[in-house]
Amino acid sequence: MNSHTIKLYDENAYDTEFTATVISCEEDDKNKGTFVAVFDRTLFFPEEGGQTPDKGITCVLSEDDIDKLKGEATDFVPKDSSVIKVLDVQIKNDIIYHYLEREIPAGARIYGKIDWEHRFSNMQQHSGEHIFSGIVNSKFGYDNVGFHLSDSVVTMDYSGQLTEEDLKYIEKKVNRAIYENREIRAWYPSKDELSGINYRSKKELTGAVRIVEVDGYDICACCAPHVKKTGEIGILKVITSQNYKGGTRVSILCGFRALEYFYNEHSMIQKLAGDMSTAIENVPSQFKKQQEEIGELKRKLSEACEKLLLKDAEALPAGSKNACLFTDANMDPNVIRRVVNGLASDRQGYCGVFFGSDEEGYRFIIGSGDGLNSNDILAKLREKYEVRGGGKPAMVQGSIEGAVAEDILKIFDCCD
Repeated sequence: MNSHTIKLYDENAYDTEFTATVISCEEDDKNKGTFVAVFDRTLFFPEEGGQTPDKGITCVLSEDDIDKLKGEATDFVPKDSSVIKVLDVQIKNDIIYHYLEREIPAGARIYGKIDWEHRFSNMQQHSGEHIFSGIVNSKFGYDNVGFHLSDSVVTMDYSGQLTEEDLKYIEKKVNRAIYENREIRAWYPSKDELSGINYRSKKELTGAVRIVEVDGYDICACCAPHVKKTGEIGILKVITSQNYKGGTRVSILCGFRALEYFYNEHSMIQKLAGDMSTAIENVPSQFKKQQEEIGELKRKLSEACEKLLLKDAEALPAGSKNACLFTDANMDPNVIRRVVNGLASDRQGYCGVFFGSDEEGYRFIIGSGDGLNSNDILAKLREKYEVRGGGKPAMVQGSIEGAVAEDILKIFDCCD
């Protein structure tokens, strides 16, 4: 086996097609029906440096195909029946392993084609991240200590706290760098040259080090493909941020991913505006107004429900020691708690309110007068039914299943 795989993506990140020779192809020990192939060279970027691998296809070339291509994969269209999907790409000790859905014989000449849309999207995200992290480092002195670029999200972890204003400043500066259309250069400097370069790196590196420089903004060790000019990034948008392990975790989107995010967000706001019968710019104030109206309606509903429960309580026989009421499942627990407290202060026994139904089960709040322990009646309920919950002697709460209102009333009637 060769000592390493030639990384064609290092030579030109914009190439999408290549030819190569299969060095080996064996069935994956961990996944039957999947085959692991090593080519002498490849355009497929493996999962590395926090970034997901390239996607694409490959196929075995016939002698006629080889003659037509003459070593270069241009305008070649493989037959559908010959296409083999590349499921995953990994790297170990500079050997790149391609996980395939079918076997390819060793020694065969193959054609490979990467999914350019996926590759270019990753290039946009990763190049945007470099500018962002470079500015964070130069402005605030924080290191990028974590990076993850998946097919849906880009996150960076920084070693210090970044405020909302800090992030707004960084975002604007990154987009200015994008509009300036600065050059992005990737190369392997000599050992002597490397010693004179002040570059960012998450870890100590040995052997050949690939440097990616964004003119005027960042110099970083990186193995991944990047765009040639910052203008190709299109735009960068900060999506979320949070405190993380004493630092800050930031989520961003760039280029077409950011555009899709804006599409979805704008569509959502348009729908909200339509539902509210107002203009987009009035959505925040209209939303606040509706929240205030809902809050007032909830307050009035709570008061009405409390009055109804108290009326039911007044209808209980005056001489009964214990009190047990049943109400709707959607009743506000705070209202029920106030009613139970009122009942417990007026009576000497156990006072409970169960909210729910015989079919769906009940939640409950039970209180007791002086000298009684509400957990005692809870124990009585547990003897016959599935009960969850607990509390202090003065009040317990929880849920009960398998009991109907009539049975619950009997238990309350039997408790002294």
